[in-house]
Amino acid sequence: MDGAPGGPPVTIKRCEFLPCMCMCASMCYMRTTIELPNTLRARLLELAARRGEKGFSNLVREAVEHYLAGVETKGVARRRAAEALGAVPEEDAARLEASVRTLREQWR
Repeated sequence: MDGAPGGPPVTIKRCEFLPCMCMCASMCYMRTTIELPNTLRARLLELAARRGEKGFSNLVREAVEHYLAGVETKGVARRRAAEALGAVPEEDAARLEASVRTLREQWR
């Protein structure tokens, strides 16, 4: 079977019992190489072993998903904060600041 133009041919492995599963498994994930210090690799292998896994691919995938979700969340929060600038009239903002200052002084 032909792959992308100019690329290597694509082979689809057929499984007698789970043909859909095999096609998805070979099409949904991409193998890649990352460089890790030996200490980090050892920690990942240790954690994977505690989870009953042989390798640390699942851990790395989870970590990347978690990181990207955090980056997206921070971006949304920053954008909302920037949009809120100037949303409160200066007179109201000054009264609010004075109220907060008074409360903080009484709190101590």
